[in-house]
Amino acid sequence: MSSQAFGAFIDVDSSQPKTEQHAIPAAPKNVLPRVYHSAPYPIDVLELDNLQWGQKRSSPSDPGATPPTGTQSPRLLNDPEMSRPPSPEHEFEGVDVVQSFSNPPMNRYRMLAVCMMQFGNGLNDSAPGALIPYMEKHYNIGYAIVSLIFVTNAAGFILAAFFVDAIRARIGRAKTLMIAQTLITCGYIMIACSPPFPAIVAAFFLLGLGMAFTLAMGQVFAANLQNGTGMLGIMHGTYGIGGTVGPLIATAMISPGVLIWTRFYLIPLGIAVANLGFAGWSFWHYEAESGQPLRTPLAPAIATGQDASASQIKPPGQFASLSTALKSKTVILGAMFVFAYQGAEVSISGWVISFLINARHGNPATVGYVTAGFWAGITLGRFLLSHPAQKIGEKVFVYVVVVGAAVFELLVWLVPNVIGNAVAVAIVGLLLGPVFPCATIVFSRAIGRKEQVSSLSVISAFGSSGGAVAPFTTGILAQAVGTFVLHPIAIGLFGVMLICWFCLPNPRKRAE
Repeated sequence: MSSQAFGAFIDVDSSQPKTEQHAIPAAPKNVLPRVYHSAPYPIDVLELDNLQWGQKRSSPSDPGATPPTGTQSPRLLNDPEMSRPPSPEHEFEGVDVVQSFSNPPMNRYRMLAVCMMQFGNGLNDSAPGALIPYMEKHYNIGYAIVSLIFVTNAAGFILAAFFVDAIRARIGRAKTLMIAQTLITCGYIMIACSPPFPAIVAAFFLLGLGMAFTLAMGQVFAANLQNGTGMLGIMHGTYGIGGTVGPLIATAMISPGVLIWTRFYLIPLGIAVANLGFAGWSFWHYEAESGQPLRTPLAPAIATGQDASASQIKPPGQFASLSTALKSKTVILGAMFVFAYQGAEVSISGWVISFLINARHGNPATVGYVTAGFWAGITLGRFLLSHPAQKIGEKVFVYVVVVGAAVFELLVWLVPNVIGNAVAVAIVGLLLGPVFPCATIVFSRAIGRKEQVSSLSVISAFGSSGGAVAPFTTGILAQAVGTFVLHPIAIGLFGVMLICWFCLPNPRKRAE
């Protein structure tokens, strides 16, 4: 190849000195300045804020806060990171910090407040069974008229499902609980004044409305703590304690004939007044510590860093979460499950004494304690069996105890022995005790955090209606064909529980 051919590939520099140097092209500037924390910065450039529950110790927005030592890119309206969706609130979409019984420390008092409110609810729900004969005698009415107190009580639970989440989201949990205890206090004052029977019926409506508020929010609080199944077992166990001592106290006060039956309600009245102040104090800063801000019109603008006056985002409608809950398969099946559970529980509690008297010829003075044994079994079941249920798995555990309760209910029906029937009824209560806490924890795992209060309110409302419809139907059929009808109705309701439980979705267990 000739030298001319190589000349095309070789550039010979001149031997004369260069008068100017070639400049290295500069890198293009960033459109938006960024700080990449994975780059090797000095140790003192980046620092982490010390965090408390729901707030920062030294937030830059606080007056007198120490400014950060690093640099931060400015927040612009067209910043792509500002347009990303907010962090998810569903427990399966993000990482939640799960509170415990002792962290923050105020949760100890909150759990005590929840238990005290459930104790008062149990005291209220179990006492009418012992007081109904005195109510009938005082007002000279029959069972069909007296049963109106159960109907209006269930109506209060159902009505509460439409308002509890909307009220809680706007004024906070503490004020909502105080409103609930105020309604309960007003109901007890009406009853204690011995008014005409229509006022008694209206008072039980207020009691149902207030108790529905406390039950829904208490369940959500306990279920979202660490060891939620155990916390729910303690909460509903205190309800069982109230259900056990309620008939005993009412009978001891009223049976001598010295006091009128309405004087019993002075005791739950005092408990309601104490709970009004204690629940409000313990839950007053709950939203700040749990990182759950109240739903206000300014919240969307603040969350996105926009000016509130320029924000066109409207807050969610009052019944938006309720409509979402009513479309949920878990809520519908859960409502049917609790409807059957409450129906079986209240039917057995209210009619097993009549069955033992009429079909087994038991002594009314002795078989009257069978109801207390049934509620004592429920209480022990919630305290003792809730923890094993969490170890075994709530879904499987409920199958076992419901089938066992159906077997012992069948023994009460077929074995003609009063003592054996009393023991079997107590075992039925023992097996039914952990069902409601286990069901609540399964429902809470399958329901988003935003819809938990409204969804559990719907489930509780249907449960209360089951506690009114089933015993009322049992009473009508008992008058027609006999008190033995209690047992096929209870066993049939257990079957409905198993079908609904089988059809429930299987949510992942929350990592705590």
